[in-house]
Amino acid sequence: MATADNSRWISAFLDACAADQGAAENTRLAYGRDLIDFADWLAVQGSDLARADRAAVESYLVHCDAQGLARATRARRLSSIRQLYRFAVQEGWRPDNPALRLTGPGRAKSLPGTLSEDEVARLLAAARKRGRRPQDRLRDTALFELLYATGLRVSELVGLPIAAVRGDPRMILVRGKGGKERMVPLSAPARQALADWLAQRDAMEDADRAAGRPASRHLFPGDGQDGHLTRQYFHHLVKDVAVLAGLSPARVTPHVLRHAFATHLLAHGADLRVIQTLLGHADVATTEIYTHVLDDHLQDLVLTHHPLARKDKPHEPGPLSDA
Repeated sequence: MATADNSRWISAFLDACAADQGAAENTRLAYGRDLIDFADWLAVQGSDLARADRAAVESYLVHCDAQGLARATRARRLSSIRQLYRFAVQEGWRPDNPALRLTGPGRAKSLPGTLSEDEVARLLAAARKRGRRPQDRLRDTALFELLYATGLRVSELVGLPIAAVRGDPRMILVRGKGGKERMVPLSAPARQALADWLAQRDAMEDADRAAGRPASRHLFPGDGQDGHLTRQYFHHLVKDVAVLAGLSPARVTPHVLRHAFATHLLAHGADLRVIQTLLGHADVATTEIYTHVLDDHLQDLVLTHHPLARKDKPHEPGPLSDA
């Protein structure tokens, strides 16, 4: 197990992440898991965070590789270690950062899964009829229309405050990763779905008040600890709607709908920088992966529709020209 000094270093680093960087709870938990695993490994080697050198960090990465951990996981662990030691140098606990010049395994670029426009339309139609009660159907419709219209992260969607959508706005303010705020526009179908859900939700809340139950500040109230629908609940909801729409639930997740939002915008001519802003990406390089998805789409169009690519009708050259 990690020594007391190791625990103190990790705890202080995580507190600083929350205070100085506004890191989300899930990010801090991931940092904590990575650093505790590294500290425990060092303890087995008879070392600790204060004494570990570059060779120790390299050996730990080899150990992670031998365990069969994915490249992305190993890259994240190296990033966590590097950031911890950067903090330790700033605090004067160490004179150097032993992980500074290590490049690590890198991240394998994987193309995000997406859905066609027809498949998204089927999902939206299925969301309108899934629930048993009218209020469930109105809520589910609002969730799906809002997600596809904005490309929100699932945590941003389920945690939206009701104040963000009062007054039939054409744009809503979203608080994303690290507390960063951005404005995202709403489509006409999303605005209508929100208006229908708000009318139902307000009527339900009036009944709750009459019964002495407190009002919720969230657009999508739930029984979770934070008072809104949980990400896990919405994930299962998406799977149910996918089945109802006749799609494989393995292909459909909230994140895939976020990818569909970006890919369809790009296919219809939206600028990559605009999509970056709407998605809340800090770096346009993160957004550029969607160009690869579009490249595949364009290649498929050529292979499907170009006369030279049609196998059922061989190309017959015309008469040669004198020119």
